[in-house]
Amino acid sequence: MNNIVVKALIVVNFQKDDARHFVEEVREHLESLDIAVTVADFEGVTAEIPEGNYDIVFSLGGDGTVLYCARQLASRRVPVFAINLGRLGFIAEISKARWKEAFRAYLAGGLSVTQRMMLEVEVERGGVRVVGMRALNDAVISSSGIAKIIDLEVTLPDGSLGAYRADGVIIATPTGSTAYSLAAGGPILAPELDAVVINPICPFTLSNRALVVPADETIAVNIGRAQRSTIILTVDGQEVFGLEPSDTVFVRKAADRALIVSSEERRFLETLRTKLNWSGGPDA
Repeated sequence: MNNIVVKALIVVNFQKDDARHFVEEVREHLESLDIAVTVADFEGVTAEIPEGNYDIVFSLGGDGTVLYCARQLASRRVPVFAINLGRLGFIAEISKARWKEAFRAYLAGGLSVTQRMMLEVEVERGGVRVVGMRALNDAVISSSGIAKIIDLEVTLPDGSLGAYRADGVIIATPTGSTAYSLAAGGPILAPELDAVVINPICPFTLSNRALVVPADETIAVNIGRAQRSTIILTVDGQEVFGLEPSDTVFVRKAADRALIVSSEERRFLETLRTKLNWSGGPDA
């Protein structure tokens, strides 16, 4: 079945090399197809997406730009066409050189749209919900300083995982399992799974290890009463909220999913081999 695109949004990270020239290339090509175009600037700072009913959003940047688009547009069910202007590009996998060919394939119904699980993150303080956010990659609870151990307790519906003395804890989706959680020694999950990684960061007790749990379980992270440093909640590495002793952070599967247009250029295992240098190639 063909995909009909009448109105497109372009979200571009102008900090990327050649972004200003490339966004004009994309705009001119879309307008030549009689597609109405709106351009929004993203430079690593969260802002509201322009209002409108978009059929597709073009993400021009790296994975961070895709994360921003996903959080903003998941509830509107708008697919993200992610063109990689960065270096690594686990999520932004469509190349600049072949984006027109990929878009023609999308319009013809030849590219699939993957549905990526997202997280709903809420902070409760004194029994009152004080903030709610969404994440495509991860929610990280950590000290705002460098290498400061904090005290946390992580609980699941069946009971407590115990007290963690660590630099923090990462709660990651399958998409986020190849991001910060991977760098902290966590496992890699296939992006289609409905599961969550709970990964302590540099735990004081060496027996604390990453744990994979079903996505339908609500995770509660209780902030200890006595802390030696300021603690923050960071969502997708972009949104930050200050936590206080005795706060509880609840993390659960979000009702909405991010829609990401999948490139035929690379499959997930091929991406792992090339980006992580599993095949011994030069692209890690």
